[in-house]
Order: sequence, then C-alpha cells, then structure tokens
Amino acid sequence: MSKTNSGNFFEDFRIGQVIRHATPRTVTEGDVALYTALYGTRFAVQSSDAFARAIGYPRAPVDDLLVFHVVFGKTVPDVSLNAVANLGYAGCRFLAPVYPGDTLSTVSEVIGLKENSNGKTGVVYVRSTGYNQHGEEVLDYVRWVMVRKANEKAVVEGQQIPELPAALTPEQIGSAVPVIDRDAWDGVLAGSPHRFADYRAGERIDHVDGMTVEEAEHMLATRLYQNTAKVHFNQYTEGQGRFGRRLIYGGHVISLARALSFNGLGAAFHVAAINGGRHVSPLFAGMTVFAWSEVLETAELPGRDDVGALRLRLVATKDKPCLDLPHKLETGDYDPAVILDLDYWAILPR
Repeated sequence: MSKTNSGNFFEDFRIGQVIRHATPRTVTEGDVALYTALYGTRFAVQSSDAFARAIGYPRAPVDDLLVFHVVFGKTVPDVSLNAVANLGYAGCRFLAPVYPGDTLSTVSEVIGLKENSNGKTGVVYVRSTGYNQHGEEVLDYVRWVMVRKANEKAVVEGQQIPELPAALTPEQIGSAVPVIDRDAWDGVLAGSPHRFADYRAGERIDHVDGMTVEEAEHMLATRLYQNTAKVHFNQYTEGQGRFGRRLIYGGHVISLARALSFNGLGAAFHVAAINGGRHVSPLFAGMTVFAWSEVLETAELPGRDDVGALRLRLVATKDKPCLDLPHKLETGDYDPAVILDLDYWAILPR
C-alpha cells in the first residue's frame, strides 16, 4: 500500500461518507498581515483592534474570507485534489467570529454524487464544517466540484443531487456579530458615511478600482490556505493541459472582488453568508480584476436594532472595467469578461 496520497477520484466517494481533514491550522496575526498584503482589504473592523473594541468586539476578528479559505483548504487533499473545476457554493454561514490564535479544523460529509455523461468525470457535493479549538462551529457550507475518475468503467452506486437552498434567510445569519454600539461607529474611520438605511434594493454600485493579479501572488495565496490543488501550482503539468498555464484559485477572485467592494460598501464590515456562487470563467496571471455590486434585498435581523443585512450580488470581471455593469447578454449567457457571480449577505451598522 502506497504511503503517498494520490487523492480521491469520483468513484472513491459515497453518499454519507464523513471525512475528517488534516491539518488543524492556528490562524496568526502573520496570516492576517499576509492576507492584507495579497488583497489590500480595508474594512475597519478587521483592520483595527481599537475600532473593533469601540463597537463591541474583544479585538479585531479575522477576515471572514480568510476563515473561509482556511476551512476550504483543509478539504482539498481529500475532496478536490483530482478536480477539474470547483463549480459552486450554497448555504454558507459564518457562525462565530475567529480571532488570531484560534485553531481551525474541518469535517466534510458527502451529500451528493452525479456522474457526467462523458463517463470521465463526476460532480461531488460536500457539506464542510469548520470548527475552532473549542469544538464550536465557525463556518458551514456546501460546495460541488467536478472530479476525475481513475477508472472510466467504474460504476458509482447511489447517485443523487441534493436539494440546496436558493438563499439563506435573515433568521439564519448574523450570529458571528456581537451586539455592537452603533453610536461608537465612526464613519470617517470606517471609510464610508453610508449605513444600512442608505442602501435600497435594486441599487447598483461600480467599485471603480481594478487590481492586476501576478503569478506569485495567487500561488502565495493558495499556499497560505494550504490548498494543494494541482492546477494552481504545477506549470510542468498544467503547461500540457487544457489552458497551458496555472489556473488561479477561485477563492482568490472572491477575495479580490470583496476587497474592491470597499469602494462603495465600506460599512459592509461582515460577510454573514454566501447564498450561492459561480466561477463563470477562469482567471490567469496578468489579467486585471474589476467588480460591481447590486443590492438584491435589504433585511432587518430579528431581535437586532444595531445592524442590518444587505443581500448583494458581487460580479467580478477580467480586463474590463465595470462602468456599464457587465453581467449577462441578451441571450442569457454571461458577458465573456465575467469571472465571478456571487450572491451573499453582508452586515452593516444601522
């Protein structure tokens, strides 16, 4: 029996299978600093202990998407080492704040399997849960990924596609935010005077700025999360593959777009949930990412008068500024420049 790990192929998965992932990861202030260096995120609550304490946190929490990427990264060696592509997300809830010094680990359950008609690949649906060192759930999400088969003749029994929520409700989000002192919220220091009541459903915001991705940056980022997916690192093999070069991790695009969204949504300090998301097309080093957002819904949170929630569509593009808010064409297909279409809930002070 080999001592090395070749990863799971589609035929290795079974409905109900539970996987405890290596390796527990203590998130440090160094990780937070490197995350900031990679994306330039500027949200005040995650940037300043003093600002966070003033509104009610014990200290600045770790950026929500850094938590997501660390929890996600744990799953890669077992779920998507042999992936063709990560296809989407649903029902992602940020359940508790994470602070530097907390240790994160991940457990996944296989909840769906569907072989593709080509017989060479199949889609695996997993629900992954991230825990801190106290056994408390900090993150819970579903993702589905296209995985290669090792043996094209292998028969996979018990295939099914799980039913997934189109969106989480306001009653299901917000637990990762303590009650805040909204009177202590300083709009000047936060970088935006606009609060929850200043946004309306249907409003669209061009985030204006663009950020070019360098080869070293996306590889550093993926290694930061201990994400071992082959397509991101190995030019020797990827040079002979479909694209002829390394593919940028989809989560890298999410973090770039979220950081860019500060210009227009500076008070949206917390990602409370990801309802769904699609990586529409690949991104490669040398391309420039732009982003825009649409307010899909505004919602008060039950029992909370300190914060409210915006349901947002975040669209990212490659090499195309978003002045005209590119999304879908008249045919229903995505604009060729669109690389990300993300539906999420964000928390703002009232």
